[in-house]
Amino acid sequence: MLVRSAQLFPLIVSSHLYHSCTGSVRQIFQWRLQTSAAAIIRGLRSMEPLKASQNPEVPTTSPSHTSTGASADAGSPASTHTASDKEKKPHVDLLPGETVIREGKAAILFPSANEVFYNPVQEFNRDLTCAVITEFARDLLAQRGVKVVVPGEKERVVVSLSEEMNEASVQMEEKNGAEEPAVTATVGEKCELGLRVLEGLAASGLRSVRFALEVPGLQSVTANDFSAKAAALIGRNAQYNGVSHLLQASCRDASMLMYEMRGKKERYDVIDLDPYGSPACFLDAAVQAVSEGGLLCITCTDMAVMAGNSGETCYSKYSSVSIKAKYCHEMALRIILHSLDQRAGVYQRYIQPLLSVSVDFYIRVFVRVFTGQATVKNSASKQALVYNCVGCGSFHLQRMGRRTSNGKHMKYSAATGPPVGPECDHCGQKHQLGGPIWAEPIHDLAFVQKVLSAVSGNPSRFGTSKRIEGVLSMVTEELEDVPLYYTVDSLSSTIHCNTPPLLQFRSALLHAGHRVSLSHACKNAIKTDAPPATIWDIMRGWEKANPVKREKLSQTSPAFKILSTEPSLEACFTVREDANPQSRKRHLTRFQENPQAFWGPKARAKASGNISTDLQDKRKKCQNKRKNQITDSSQLKNFPCKRFRQGTCTHGDKCCYSHDLELTKEEKME
Repeated sequence: MLVRSAQLFPLIVSSHLYHSCTGSVRQIFQWRLQTSAAAIIRGLRSMEPLKASQNPEVPTTSPSHTSTGASADAGSPASTHTASDKEKKPHVDLLPGETVIREGKAAILFPSANEVFYNPVQEFNRDLTCAVITEFARDLLAQRGVKVVVPGEKERVVVSLSEEMNEASVQMEEKNGAEEPAVTATVGEKCELGLRVLEGLAASGLRSVRFALEVPGLQSVTANDFSAKAAALIGRNAQYNGVSHLLQASCRDASMLMYEMRGKKERYDVIDLDPYGSPACFLDAAVQAVSEGGLLCITCTDMAVMAGNSGETCYSKYSSVSIKAKYCHEMALRIILHSLDQRAGVYQRYIQPLLSVSVDFYIRVFVRVFTGQATVKNSASKQALVYNCVGCGSFHLQRMGRRTSNGKHMKYSAATGPPVGPECDHCGQKHQLGGPIWAEPIHDLAFVQKVLSAVSGNPSRFGTSKRIEGVLSMVTEELEDVPLYYTVDSLSSTIHCNTPPLLQFRSALLHAGHRVSLSHACKNAIKTDAPPATIWDIMRGWEKANPVKREKLSQTSPAFKILSTEPSLEACFTVREDANPQSRKRHLTRFQENPQAFWGPKARAKASGNISTDLQDKRKKCQNKRKNQITDSSQLKNFPCKRFRQGTCTHGDKCCYSHDLELTKEEKME
C-alpha cells in the first residue's frame, strides 16, 4: 500500500520539535499532532471500499429504534469519536427482554425487569445538568486555553428580559479582540485538559452516556454503581453508544470511591449525585472529592422529609428542622445548601451556589466548592433560623451569626434576637422554630443568564428546552436577597376572603414602595421585601372592598384578630405595567402539567427484577378519596375509630365510628 510521504514528513518533524519544547508550546504541538494523525487515517480509509458488513446495525425491538452507529446526525456518537477511535464500532446484541430507550443523543439498553432504576420524568433534570456542565466547562476551560464547541451553536447570544422590551432581544456578544485558543474541545472527543466527571449513582448509565455525547471538553467520565448488574449494563451502554474511550464503568461503593479520591491531584472536577431518596450519606465524601472550584450536582427526592412532614428526620439527615409551610419547597433548597456548607466547613471549604431549582417531586442544586479559612468564618452569618407563625403564616429570619467590617478586618460576633415576641404581633398565635437554613442567594444570576442564553440560542439541543427557558427566566427575575415567600391563596385563606388577582396584589406592593417578584418554586408565590405588617395592611384593604361576614368569625381566630386592627396603609390595587413579569407576558412554560398518570417516583430497583404491585394498588385506592364525600352518617360505621384504638374514646356505643377490632387490625396492616 502506498503511503503519502507528504503527510508523514510534517508529522515526523513535528514529533521531533515536540520533545524540544516545553509549556504551552507543547499543547499547540499536541493539537497539531492529533490533527495530522487524523488526516492521515482519513486518507488511508478513503482508499478502502466501505462494506456494509463493517458497520452492522444493532437490532432493536421497535421500528422507531434505529442503530446509533448508522445515524448520520452531526451530533450522533458515530461522528463525535476521535480519529483513533473511529475504526470500527463494537457489535452489541440485545439480550432477551431488553429494549432501547432514546433520550437526547443517547440510546440506552434497558432491561424490561425492574433490575436497574430509570425514571423518564427526570429528562428535564438531565437536560438541565448537561446545559449547566457545558457552561461550567466553557468558563473553566477558557482559563486553560481551550475553546468549547457545542453542536448547533453558532455564536453566543444574550437573552434580555428587560421590562422595556416586549419580546426577548437577542444581542450578539461583542468580540473582545483576544486571540482564539489554539485547542478546541468538541463533544465525544477526549480533551487532555478537560474535566474529570464522576456520576456516583449511575444506574443504567444514561446520564453519563449523555455527558459523553453532549458535553464538550471532557477528559473522562466515571459511571459508578454499587449494583453489579447496573455496572455491567453501563459498560454495554458505553459500547453501544461508542463512548468507551471516554466513559468507564465502576462497581464500587460511591462514598468509598470518593473518599479514595480526596487527594488534590485525584479529585473530580464535576460530581453528580442523583440517589433514590436522600443524598445525605454521600455529602461528606462529595465535598472532599471535588476539586478546587469544582462543581457539585445534587438531587434530593425525599421531599416529604424536607417539606415538613418529618422535621426530626430532616434534622438527623441535614442538621436542619423542616417546617410544613407554604414556602416549604424553597426552604428545602436552603436546607440542602445549609447542609453542604456545614459539611464543607469541617474541611475549611465553602460553597458558592450557581443554580438551585425545585420542580416536580425533587430539588436540584448546582454549587461550586472552594477552599479558604478566612471565608469559612462567614458561614455562621450565612445561616438563619426561621420563626413561623402557626396562625397567620408570617415568618421572620434570625441569623446565626453577625459579621461587621472594621476597615481591612472583619469582626465576628454572636447574633442578637429573637426577632419576634412570645406571640405573633398580627394574630396572637405562637411561633414554631425551623432551620437553620441557607439565608444567602441561592443562584448566581450571571451564570444562570449564560445557561439561559445558550439554551435559548440552541433550542433543538434538548427535548425540554422550552421548560428550561421558562424556569431559568423566572429564576433571573427572582429577588435574590429575599429568602422564602408568601402565597396569595394562603393569605386569603387566613382571613377567609376571596383571593385577590395576582397582578393586583403585586401592584399594591409596588405602589407601597416595595420590591416584589414571583418564584419558580410555587405558582402563586410572592417574594417581597415588605414586612408582614405591610402585607396584612394590603389584605385588610382588600377585605374592605370584598368584605367577609365577621359575625361568623371566632374571636380567638387569626382572622378576627387581623381584621380587628385598622390598616395603617391605604392599599392601591390599580394594576401597574411593571407588575407583570416578562416570563409571564411571553407565556413561557413555567409550571408544567403532569406529564402522565402516576408520574411521580417509581418503585426502587430490585436485584430480582420483580415489580411489586402493592404500591400501585395503594395509589389507586387513595385516588380521589376526598372527592367521594360521605353524605350518610351511617356510612361512618365502615371506618374504625382512631380514639378507640388509642383507648381514649368516651362515646361507647354511641360513637359514629366502628369499634370493631377486626377493622382496627386491618388498618394497622395497611
